[in-house]
Amino acid sequence: PLRLDIKRKLTARSDRVKSVDLHPTEPWMLASLYNGSVCVWNHESQVSVRSRPSAMWDPKRGACDECFTVLSWLCWLRKRLICLFVVFQVWQLGSSSPNFTLEGHEKGVNCIDYYSGGDKPYLISGADDRLVKIWDYQNKTCVQTLEGHAQNVSCVSFHPELPIIVTGSEDGTVRIWHSSTYRLESTLNYGMERVWCVCGLRGSNNVALGYDEGSIIIKLGREEPAMSMDTNGKIIWAKHSEVQQANLKAMGEAEIKDGERLPLAVKDMGSCEIYPQTIQHNPNGRFVVVCGDGEYIIYTAMALRNKSFGSAQEFVWAHDSSEYAIRESNSVVKIFKNFKEKKSFKPDFGAEGIYGGFLLGVRSVNGLAFYDWENTELIRRIEIQPKHIFWSDSGELVCIATEESFFILRYLAEKVAASQESNEGVTEDGIEDAFEVQGEIQEIVKTGLWVGDCFIYTSSVNRLNYYVGGEIVTIAHLDRTMYLLGYIPKDDRLYLGDKELNIVSYSLLVSVLEYQTAVMRRDFGMADKVLPTIPKEQRTRVAHFLEKQGFKQQALAVSTDPEHRFELALQLGELKIAYQLAVEAESEQKWKQLAELAISKCQFGLAQECLHHAQDYGGLLLLATASGNVTMVSKLAEGAERDGKNNVAFMTYFLQGK
Repeated sequence: PLRLDIKRKLTARSDRVKSVDLHPTEPWMLASLYNGSVCVWNHESQVSVRSRPSAMWDPKRGACDECFTVLSWLCWLRKRLICLFVVFQVWQLGSSSPNFTLEGHEKGVNCIDYYSGGDKPYLISGADDRLVKIWDYQNKTCVQTLEGHAQNVSCVSFHPELPIIVTGSEDGTVRIWHSSTYRLESTLNYGMERVWCVCGLRGSNNVALGYDEGSIIIKLGREEPAMSMDTNGKIIWAKHSEVQQANLKAMGEAEIKDGERLPLAVKDMGSCEIYPQTIQHNPNGRFVVVCGDGEYIIYTAMALRNKSFGSAQEFVWAHDSSEYAIRESNSVVKIFKNFKEKKSFKPDFGAEGIYGGFLLGVRSVNGLAFYDWENTELIRRIEIQPKHIFWSDSGELVCIATEESFFILRYLAEKVAASQESNEGVTEDGIEDAFEVQGEIQEIVKTGLWVGDCFIYTSSVNRLNYYVGGEIVTIAHLDRTMYLLGYIPKDDRLYLGDKELNIVSYSLLVSVLEYQTAVMRRDFGMADKVLPTIPKEQRTRVAHFLEKQGFKQQALAVSTDPEHRFELALQLGELKIAYQLAVEAESEQKWKQLAELAISKCQFGLAQECLHHAQDYGGLLLLATASGNVTMVSKLAEGAERDGKNNVAFMTYFLQGK
């Protein structure tokens, strides 16, 4: 089966709905009602945008901007309805008689739709005989009849994106059929009486439905595009059942600007035997797996030659490029090596989902269990419900993303090996010391990948960030939902795609990531080697990172920002560096701050000079009297009187008995 997740996004109660439409750019659904009103609902905010009688069709009445937008949309709808009229009649434009008549229904035909894929000359119709028929309008034949509705069929639609047919009936059900096999995939009954209309939208997984008692929007399947990139910059994706490839190298020396669509040449690879819902390269990029319709096919990435296939609810690659696992059912997981089955096992608490990488992850209602790929031995069970799991290339770090936050864990392979050998620290939940929690971040991860010890991710609020050592750095604010494809170190660029298969790129210096990774591993020798390759304009960012990790001395050496360096010098008690920076800045505030540090270090001469530069007569008076320096008091008296600081002048003369 297709295994399309179906989620209800909006339920809008109203009088009987006779037609629905989805706006091409706004998150709006329009419903025209039997009572003559038009309603517009925002399916993101779940509120009504505007509800007006049909008189709003008359622009002479005047309207606010919002109404004008709706009116424009209605005019756009009217153009579409004219097209539907042509479809309904099957006329040649300019002719007074129809081209042909398709006969087969026993009772009145209520609805009709064209197949929009382009590769099949098909029409679909629904009628009062409770049947749905698919027609080849070139051969004038009926190719399939869909039976199952218990009352008149009121609406039919070929989905513009997914390989499905959606039909609605006066029996209150919406049925979803596979458009290639014509198998019934799902029957939906939301208890809102008779179904009257259905609408899908190209580029969207949303479907709008109209009923006697209101309207509903459902979301079908994944929003993520079936797209993958290997480590050399070859991108492969599925457009319906067609597989295509683009190569970043083919762009040559073309200038790339952050966030702009890349002008990629697209190569057709051929058609896939199943409808691809996911595509994923194996770690070395030699093979690519296509999953969908409850099946998987492994192809060679270069020529798309079939290498292996089978039935599976899920498929994941191991860290080892020759190994993979499938979830055969909710209780059985199978591991393959070199395309041959190596092991089949039943996880203790079942298998509702699996995750690839350095260890094999299995999700159940009880939590997440990690298993060794080699012998399926339980490594550790964790009480967590993951959405995604991302392993670093080294296998030392793993990100576990949930519905609300993400956790960074360090995998302690040496302790695991020691426990396996001695059998100490092993419980029914596995090895106690297998993982060490590095941090929890209250952000939702949509897609992610590791570069060294830096975890790069897109968030639910469309930010492109990376996390390293407890610090989150924002690379870019995205204007739409984007999905991470990969990072090419030699380009210093990160690549992302959207559901329309547009590829964009953002600059991210590998030298900065390497430096931060070396610091996290406390390898300062390597960090010092990488530092000269980091551009000066990036060094202050690196210095702030060092400071947050507690390495202030290194941060002072790296930072190029005078303000930051002065603050670090004060914190470290580096009087000479702070003095030089204060001279360059000529700031009273800095002189005062340095004076306080000099006093705390008993450097009274320096403190006096700093207070003098700061024109801080109160501070000078305190310093002179506290240190019992008569000469300083005398000089201060003269200077204060000269500069009109009469309170300080009075006090200094008074103390001297003058």
